[in-house]
Amino acid sequence: MKFEEMSISGVYVIKPSPVVDDRGFFARVWCQQELKDHGLVHSSVQVNAGFNTHAGTVRGLHFQRAPHEEVKIVRCIRGAVYDVIVDLRPGSPTYRKWLSRELTDENREMLYVPEGCAHGYQTLTDNSEIQYHTSEFYSPESATGVRYNDPLLSISWPREATMVSNQDQTWDLLAISG
Repeated sequence: MKFEEMSISGVYVIKPSPVVDDRGFFARVWCQQELKDHGLVHSSVQVNAGFNTHAGTVRGLHFQRAPHEEVKIVRCIRGAVYDVIVDLRPGSPTYRKWLSRELTDENREMLYVPEGCAHGYQTLTDNSEIQYHTSEFYSPESATGVRYNDPLLSISWPREATMVSNQDQTWDLLAISG
């Protein structure tokens, strides 16, 4: 596995290192020791899947507040998504900055999302599927979000948002929530 730090501190692209032969390939997609060797701590307690039937669907931007903050490792296992991470850590030099990465079933890249960052994505193809390894169990009391179209963030989504849940459309705006 190869680790590449991105423009937001603590966010990494993780690229599998496949071993290829006539049958296809074999690649490690999660290894606690390799994460630890790169200074990343992650003990997966839950694995979630999100399936999206239509291109243009937006999910997020989600995170969990303390005491249930979570690390996520996200990958696209079918189709393609435009994945977005927003830094919501007040002391961070990249506070309220965002970055994006296209994750596909072909590039097999993963994103390491640290605690204190919101995560969301837009599907680029029909029938896209994404998988998350999380370091904390889902906690309804701690679950919250940031609006995907918050003007303070000005996220450049690649498509018009064709499907967004009511909840994701009504999260507080950052200018209002602080």
